[in-house]
Amino acid sequence: MVAEAAFDDTIHAPLRLRICGVLRHLDEIDFAVLRDTLGATDATLSKHLRVLLDAGYIAMTKSPSPTRPDARRLTWIRQTRTGRQAFDAHMEELRRIAVGLSDTSADPQ
Repeated sequence: MVAEAAFDDTIHAPLRLRICGVLRHLDEIDFAVLRDTLGATDATLSKHLRVLLDAGYIAMTKSPSPTRPDARRLTWIRQTRTGRQAFDAHMEELRRIAVGLSDTSADPQ
């Protein structure tokens, strides 16, 4: 099923677009793995994840690390159904823009 095209300013920021692109194909991912995959700092990734979380596009859970003897917890990130739908719609709109399709109701001026 093709999503209805809809530009999403929340997703469009470059790092958030990349986050959503990674999450679209996974059930969930550990914060550290996502950070390393994207080459982002902890602070920058946290800031962008907060925006996506506040929009309802991701969910985060914490769990104990099975390989660490201390109390450190892992943060797991997953894309919500709303997030997948928003990402798919945003990507469809980018495809429309890339091939030059436009909304016929919009004023070309």
